[in-house]
Amino acid sequence: MRKELIVAALATIALLVLYNGQEQKGDAFADWKSQYGANWGAEEESYRRLIFERNLLKIERHNADESQTYKMGVNQFTVFSDDEFAKLYLNPMIASEAPQNVEETELPHLIGDVDWTTKGKVSGVKNQGQCGSCWAFSATGVMESWSLMKGTSVNLSEQQLVDCSRSYGNQGCNGGWPYNALKYAQNSGMASTSEYPYVAKDQTCKKTGGSFKISGYNSYSGCNGLQSQINNSPVSVCVDASNWSAYRSGAFSNCRSSINHAVLLVGIVGGNWKIKNSWGASWGESGYIRLANAGSSTCGVCSVAGVVPK
Repeated sequence: MRKELIVAALATIALLVLYNGQEQKGDAFADWKSQYGANWGAEEESYRRLIFERNLLKIERHNADESQTYKMGVNQFTVFSDDEFAKLYLNPMIASEAPQNVEETELPHLIGDVDWTTKGKVSGVKNQGQCGSCWAFSATGVMESWSLMKGTSVNLSEQQLVDCSRSYGNQGCNGGWPYNALKYAQNSGMASTSEYPYVAKDQTCKKTGGSFKISGYNSYSGCNGLQSQINNSPVSVCVDASNWSAYRSGAFSNCRSSINHAVLLVGIVGGNWKIKNSWGASWGESGYIRLANAGSSTCGVCSVAGVVPK
């Protein structure tokens, strides 16, 4: 085992003893392994246990702080360090590559609660796995909502976007932009997930296009633009999700400022942005997160123009 891991292990053990008052607890790590079906060699397991216990301590200390507006919890990411989580699930998105020279629709600035999940206009939560394909899930999410608004339910193929839209500027599991995915859907059409299943890895393109098409997309800039458009439909948006891994519930505001993740804005609830993520329904609030203070660019949600099909 590397020296730095030994040092970190000793420091973690000391902290755990101090924090838990030497009380004996059940083996939360063993429970985690059983829940997620994890199996490693001896050295890797020691390392994962170390990371898990360090993260568990962080979660417990956070949740004991009554001043916090959100709760943290154990989930599929608890065995990853912050750096590992970012490498596996996030991709830096260069602001200069955000939507350019696209039609921007000015709408009256409206403020009020709306939740498209309760109106049946949001498709189910999906799981991107260990592939930086959030942009594809954000794009299919907004297209699936657009279709539901018209009375038709579709389940569109993220894997087709991962494999087949590189000529539009996307990079498969290494990142991309939802608006580039919408350009692909406009020009080529989209296959369903049953026609082109998701495998969470890069492949050669197996099927170009499909029967589902859009005629283009509109973009909505700034918090005013998002607040206005969310009254009409969900919006594909980009955020900084660097600190999201342990989120369980509540209004989140512990944000950084580098855009690295794409999601679906589905409403404003209790004065907070409501976001559909693509890390499975066991994460967060059944796959969703609330970002504090709708009207503010919490986690950078307003910093890149949101997009909606047309």
